[in-house]
Amino acid sequence: MSHSPDKTLDSVVIRIAGDSGDGMQLTGQQLATVMALWGNDVHTLPDFPAEIRAPAGTLGGVSGFQLHAAQQAIFTPGDKVDILVAMNPAALKANLGALKKGGTIIVNNDAFTDINFKKAGYPGNPLDTPMLDGYNVIKANITSQTLEALKDFEMDAKAKGRCKNFYALGLTYFMFSRELEPTIKWISEKFAAKNKTVADSNVAALKAGWNFAETIEATLSTYQVVAAKIRPGIYRQINGNTGTAWGFMQAAQASGLNLFLGSYPITPASDILHELSKHKSFGIKTFQAEDEIAGICSAIGAAFGGALALTTTSGPGIALKGEAMGLAMMYEIPLVIVDVQRGGPSTGLPTKTEQSDLLQVLYGRNGESPMIVVAASRPSDCFHMAYEAARLTLEHMTPVILLTDGYIANGTEPWNLPDIDKSYAKINHKVVDGKKTAEEKYLPYKRDDLLVRTWATPGMPGYEHRIGGLEKALDTGNVSYDTDNHSKMTKIREDKVKNVQKNIPMQQLEGEDSGDLLVVSWGGTYGATHTAVKHLQKEGKKVSLMHIRYINPMPENVEKILSSFKKILVCELNSGQMLKVLNGQFSCNAKGYNKVMGLPFKVSELEAAINEELKN
Repeated sequence: MSHSPDKTLDSVVIRIAGDSGDGMQLTGQQLATVMALWGNDVHTLPDFPAEIRAPAGTLGGVSGFQLHAAQQAIFTPGDKVDILVAMNPAALKANLGALKKGGTIIVNNDAFTDINFKKAGYPGNPLDTPMLDGYNVIKANITSQTLEALKDFEMDAKAKGRCKNFYALGLTYFMFSRELEPTIKWISEKFAAKNKTVADSNVAALKAGWNFAETIEATLSTYQVVAAKIRPGIYRQINGNTGTAWGFMQAAQASGLNLFLGSYPITPASDILHELSKHKSFGIKTFQAEDEIAGICSAIGAAFGGALALTTTSGPGIALKGEAMGLAMMYEIPLVIVDVQRGGPSTGLPTKTEQSDLLQVLYGRNGESPMIVVAASRPSDCFHMAYEAARLTLEHMTPVILLTDGYIANGTEPWNLPDIDKSYAKINHKVVDGKKTAEEKYLPYKRDDLLVRTWATPGMPGYEHRIGGLEKALDTGNVSYDTDNHSKMTKIREDKVKNVQKNIPMQQLEGEDSGDLLVVSWGGTYGATHTAVKHLQKEGKKVSLMHIRYINPMPENVEKILSSFKKILVCELNSGQMLKVLNGQFSCNAKGYNKVMGLPFKVSELEAAINEELKN
């Protein structure tokens, strides 16, 4: 199926919204996959409620999926929406504010009923009011036409109605001149073996949506987003949680160790557990614990036994794991704690994004308990930073915290598969070789030049040693209550983390190494800050970007960079946590630009904030 588009676009932002549980995420993911297969650069933003099945037809039950496709490199899901597909009145009300003036709205006219108006808080039909003046509104009887297309299938009406998301997808494919075949193949692979009727009905609905669009082509604008000119290579669409899981898998291969994950399911980190559980053939063991504390304690046990050990969680789980994290630090064993941040505090906003765990992971433990902290910047960066977290914990024998967030964990973008043998081939862990002579005494807390101790695992004759949370004596590791020893060991553990500076890359800058304004960001805000700064640089503004991935310790040249700019603006999705860290460590008089709404930054709001700071 193909046709000639009316218009050619450099980029487009599409949002599909409807009831949670009606397949909006699946529909959006398929659209993203097809756009990527065509050759567009693609960035996505899933947005869904925390409830498994939120109240149908209500604002709280709206599930949405935003897709940004372009012919050039993009780094965000887009600021304003060009095309909104609203499957009911609540979806329209929840998302209309994101639509550009003059944008296109495709509505499921069958769902625009009195009862649904009431649920959404509309006094009447919004399609009959001036509220939508200036928009291109396309009314499609998506539900009834789906039922008509499936009238010959032996399915009940409810099951047929669930196929309406594929009808809407077929309509959208026609608008953007995209082929149906990749999705038909995907439907067949996903459903045919289990239920051929379900597979065939979804394909029929998909084709019916395309055919409907073709019949109204005279009144329906169609578009083509030109394929992007991208670096040659093998690409796949990936989200951050999958990238994180695969990065740890590669680290296990590169270190020659078995991988163990002990975890308690928590949104938005659970998919890392789900992904790793699929790969037992690689020697990976996953344990779904009864609670957060059991999850990390099982990982500590696995680390003591010689595995590359992980535990995954979000902010509430970090709070519960705090004492055990201190125990792992006192053991000085390798352990990676993954914190996929979400809106807080407490249960907060489980399906929304935030960067508000930074101070917690830096300081949220009793005693002097320094840990290495790193952060991924985008979905495709999660693989690299997961590998880096594993490398640092194995080479420095101390726990590492990897920060991601709900935005990059669930968001997707094309990932150029790296040269594994060149960049991710070898990690040198500290497991002893077991060749100690009978006369030699093993000193478990004896250290090398970087203050790193060795790693002896149970069952090695002659390498028996004491473990526990009590303070260790220097070299021997025996229990010590000596005050001078405690002071020395505290300093050693602090300096050991500082020494990681010798094993991480220097901080990179985007732009000149001095100027009027330095924008600082970290974690999942990279896409928006990068794009905003790049736009302003093209306008001749003397602004540069420093995006931090290695947070504790920071690279050696960070202080020099900070001192080279007249002003510093720290942009983060919290109330100013990195701002406190930078001003506390470097006295750099930075200012903050903050957002705590459960949503990522828009490029436009960052540009406005940067321009305001430059003007002032």
